[in-house]
Amino acid sequence: MDTLFTLVAPDALALCLAIALLSGIVKGMVGFAMPMIMISGMSSVLTPDLALAGLILPTLVSNGMQALRQGPRAAWHSVVHFRVFLIVGAVMLLLSAQLVAVMPTRVLFALIGGPIVLFAAAQLLGWNGRLPGHGRVAEVVIAAFAGFIGGFSGVWGPPTVAYLTMLGTEKAEQMRVQGVIYGLGAVMLTAAHVGSGVLNGTTVWLSLALLPAAVIGMWLGGRAQDRIDQRAFRRATLAVLLIAGLNLLRRAFLA
Repeated sequence: MDTLFTLVAPDALALCLAIALLSGIVKGMVGFAMPMIMISGMSSVLTPDLALAGLILPTLVSNGMQALRQGPRAAWHSVVHFRVFLIVGAVMLLLSAQLVAVMPTRVLFALIGGPIVLFAAAQLLGWNGRLPGHGRVAEVVIAAFAGFIGGFSGVWGPPTVAYLTMLGTEKAEQMRVQGVIYGLGAVMLTAAHVGSGVLNGTTVWLSLALLPAAVIGMWLGGRAQDRIDQRAFRRATLAVLLIAGLNLLRRAFLA
């Protein structure tokens, strides 16, 4: 505990716990946005590298909870069903990560945020732009785009959610698929930042301290998600997607 308070003042820690709880509730309801909420909120009172260290374990554990909520068999079914998306996205992510120095991050955020805002706003206003069935060509194209921009910027959630929403994916499966995709990314993120030194023997105490609040938030959000129907789930997802897109545009033009 002494180590924790040498890192973070008690009032700042209280705010970070509240942010972790909120991010868990949102993720429990719609399946994504935990890192976005945590890094945006905690960076107001912590240095960026410490905020990043703080979100690593909550992100890792919450995605495992999400992917396995209906059991390993259901999670594996989602992996098989979306295997092309997962494989194409992963390959493109690895390839584009090698080009990270070529394109300015701000340009990438604008290229991602603009279409996401337009899509989410149009859907919320009544445009029913759904894909007919599980079209393989569309799956490959969107997976390649999501993986490509993910390798550049570390942001692959919004295009993935947009794709699942366009398919009209049933809410339990949409949550599982997101858990699997983001869970694999969280494993890579954890390994990368253990190697980079961002998550170390000192900063891990902050990440551990935030973990219970994030897990409680996930449980509360999951309870709320169980009570809402598919239409309400879709609208909540689109609302969070719109906020995520606007946040990307903010980072593109105001950062």
